[in-house]
Amino acid sequence: MAMLRLKPSRAAQDLKAPRASTLRDPQPAGEPSDVDRVYGEIFDAAMDRRLLPGAKLTESALCAAFDCSRGTVRTALARLAHDKIVAIEPNRGAYVWQAAPKEVRDVFAMRRALECVVIDMLTALDDVADRLAPLHGMVEREQRAFEQGDRISWLRLSNAFHVELARLLDNQVLTEMLAGLCARTTLIIALGDAPEDSTCSYLEHKDILERIARRDAQGARAAMDHHLKDCEQRMDAAPGSDADPWAALQRQPLTPSI
Repeated sequence: MAMLRLKPSRAAQDLKAPRASTLRDPQPAGEPSDVDRVYGEIFDAAMDRRLLPGAKLTESALCAAFDCSRGTVRTALARLAHDKIVAIEPNRGAYVWQAAPKEVRDVFAMRRALECVVIDMLTALDDVADRLAPLHGMVEREQRAFEQGDRISWLRLSNAFHVELARLLDNQVLTEMLAGLCARTTLIIALGDAPEDSTCSYLEHKDILERIARRDAQGARAAMDHHLKDCEQRMDAAPGSDADPWAALQRQPLTPSI
């Protein structure tokens, strides 16, 4: 198997589209460990939809792709399993997590509930309009990515919008919870979502920001509920792909941290 080549993505850099793996926790100082590197690359490949739910993750392929030991791979997979990005099954190995029907309902229900908590807390702030300024710039970059056909940057920015909205409250626990739910949501809709079916999420994000800026909590909650229901309706029960996931990674190389 050919080694996985890591190449920068000019579009992702220009649009400042953060990797999903950088949103969840504060980033440690210094160089990441081998475990951190493998964890982050697999996490981001799943979030960018270069690894689809159900894809098998064999230790030998991972060791070859990332030039690391089996111990590193096993530790990274264990962390990914803890974060519900990977499922590890006895005698079958590791797979990219694929939600059961009840998990789909549970994840979206919690997304709606938690996003409403974020909206209520933000609209209670006197300086909320000032706090939202960076989010307006993010939505503009999301629009440019969509219009330019830069799918990975668009996916990253669309996901980051929700996490960064929570981050405005300076509550790390809330941010981590929402980042985890956003990651699981991304995997849920990955199999049933196609570029031609995707909605212009930036329009809905703009509407949500405008309502929060006006401190219209009820209107913002309604807009968020509509947005999330639209996301939920885009997914379906399509079976997992049998394609070689590493070939897909090599066709669309992983990108470095922004």
